Amino acid sequence: MNWNARVNRSFCAGMLGVIASAALTGCQTNMGGQTLPSAFYLRDDVQYFPAGPEELLPNQERALAEYRAEQEALRTRVDAR
Repeated sequence: MNWNARVNRSFCAGMLGVIASAALTGCQTNMGGQTLPSAFYLRDDVQYFPAGPEELLPNQERALAEYRAEQEALRTRVDAR
């Protein structure tokens, strides 16, 4: 076996090792103590939902009470004229 064939084989084996290690490591990165899922995490959507009441009924009751108070205030202003 000549020298060029050995160099070519070792180069191919090295490249195969690099490709295999890159394929087996996955896409996760570790930056600042956080494990990030991909290199494009800055472009990902933020899925944050702020805490609030599970049901919308308290919000509807508050909005209805505010509306009734506004209507009553308008009525008293019209009656006062």
